[in-house]
Amino acid sequence: METGFRKWIIVATIITSTIIELIDTTIVNVSINTMSGNLGASLEDTAWVITSYAIANVIIIPMTSFLAEKIGRKQYYIGSIILFTLASAMCGFSNNLWELVAFRFFQGIGGGALLSTSQSILFETFPAKERATASGIFSLGIIIGPSIGPVLGGFIVDNLSWQWIFYVNIPIGILAALLSYIYLKPTKKSDDGRSIDWPGIFLLAVGVGALQVVLERGETDDWFSATYIIVLTILSVVSLAILVWWELRIPFPVINLRVLKSTTLSISAIMTFVLGFGLFSAVFVFPLYAQRIIGYSAFQTGTMLLPGTLMAAIISPFLGKMLQSGLRPQYLIILGFGMSAIFGYMMSGSNLETGDAYFFIPLVCRGLGAALLIVPLTALAVSELKPSEIPQGAALNNMMRQMGGSFGIALINTYIAHREAANRTALITHVTASDPHTMARQEIYIRNFMAHGSTYLRAVQQSLGALENTVVRQSFLMSYMDAFLLLAILNACCIPLVMITMKKRAKVKAGKIALPDAH
Repeated sequence: METGFRKWIIVATIITSTIIELIDTTIVNVSINTMSGNLGASLEDTAWVITSYAIANVIIIPMTSFLAEKIGRKQYYIGSIILFTLASAMCGFSNNLWELVAFRFFQGIGGGALLSTSQSILFETFPAKERATASGIFSLGIIIGPSIGPVLGGFIVDNLSWQWIFYVNIPIGILAALLSYIYLKPTKKSDDGRSIDWPGIFLLAVGVGALQVVLERGETDDWFSATYIIVLTILSVVSLAILVWWELRIPFPVINLRVLKSTTLSISAIMTFVLGFGLFSAVFVFPLYAQRIIGYSAFQTGTMLLPGTLMAAIISPFLGKMLQSGLRPQYLIILGFGMSAIFGYMMSGSNLETGDAYFFIPLVCRGLGAALLIVPLTALAVSELKPSEIPQGAALNNMMRQMGGSFGIALINTYIAHREAANRTALITHVTASDPHTMARQEIYIRNFMAHGSTYLRAVQQSLGALENTVVRQSFLMSYMDAFLLLAILNACCIPLVMITMKKRAKVKAGKIALPDAH
C-alpha cells in the first residue's frame, strides 16, 4: 500500500503502460496499406504484423501470475517494459516484413505481461477499502487504449511515417521503466521449490498460438480451403484438450483450471468473452464502415470514437466507488450489456445519408457500456473465489476478454463477407431491364453522363457501371448493418446469464473486488 505523491506516480506509470500496450493492438491497423507498399509485401502477408502481436498477447497473459512469482513481480514488470520498448524500437528499424513480424511477436510478449502485471501492482498500491476504485482506474487503460489506437495511428501515418507508430513507445517505455525502478517496492521471487510446468507452458503456447493464427488468418485464406488452417485447427484442438487434462492432473499447473468450478467465475468468463467480442469488434467494424461506406478518413473516424471514450473514462473511477459502497455488480453489468445492445441496434438503423450527429449517441452508448461491463465483471468473476485462487481466476478472465476480441474480429469479418454475398444476390434480382425503378435510374445516369460529354453508347456503359457500384455499396451497407445487429443480439443474450448469478446472491466484499495478485 502506498500514499501521497508516490502512490499517484505509480498509478500514472501503471495506467500509461496499460494504455500503450492496448494502443498497439489497434494502432497498426490503419497503417497496413502504407507498410505493405514500403516493405514491398502483399496486404495478406503484411497482416501478420497484427497477427503475431495478438498471438504473443494471448499466450503470455495466462502465464503472467506464474512468471511474476518465479522472477519477482517488480523485476518481471520492469523486464517486460524493457522488452516492449526494445522490440518497439526494432520494429521501427526493421528492413523487411518478416523482421517486423518477429519483433512484433516479442513486443506482444512484453506487452501482454504489462497488461496483467499492471493490474496486480495497481491493486497492491491501494488499501483494501479503495481497491474497487483501483479496478475502475485500471479499466481506463482497457477502454482508452483500443479506442484511441486508430486515431493516433491515422494521425501519425498522415503526418509522419509508419515507423513512428513504434518509435513513440520508446520515450514512454524508458520513462515507465525508470519510474517503476524508483517507486515500485522490491519483490522477491518465489522459493517454494515448485517445479516449472514446462509441458503446460508448451501446450498452452502451441494450442492458443495455433488457434490465434486460425482466427486471424482464416477469412483471408478462405478458412478450411487452406491446408495449413486445417492442420493448425487440429493441432489447436488436440493441444488444448491435452492441456486441460494435464493441468487438472498435476498439483502445480501453470493455469489452475480448478477455479472454474465456481459457477460465478465460469459465467463471468463467458460474459467477459462477449465483452471482448463486442469491445474489439465494434472498434474493428465501425472504422471499416465509416471509411469504406461513408468515406471518412482514419483520423476523422478516430475522433468520432473519442466522446464515448471520454465519457467512459470519466465514469470508470466512480463505478469502482459504487461497488465499494455495496452496489451489486450484476446491476451495472445488466445496464452495460443493455447499452452495448443499444449501440448495435442504433447502428444497424443507419444509412448512406446518416451524418455525424446520428453516430454520437450510439458511440457514447458503446463507451459507457464498455465501462459498465469491465469494472463489475472483474469484481463478479472473483467474488466467490478463495484468496489463493483469485490471481488465476482473474488471469483466466483477462484471457477470455482477449480471446473474445480475437474471435469477434475473425467471426464478424467472416459474417460481413458472407452477408455481402447474400445481400448482393438479393439486390441483383431487382436490377433488371423489366424493373421500372432500375430503368428510371439508368435513364438519369445516361442523361447525366451525356450532359458531361459522353456519347449515348458510352453513357449506357457508364450507367451500367454506376448501377453496379450502387449495388456493391448497398450490399456492403446492408452487411455492416447486419453485423451491428448481430452485436446487439449477442449483448442482449447475455442479460439472462447475469440473472443466473443474481440468484446466487454473490456478495462482493471490499477485499475481494480487486486483489493483490489479480491478473
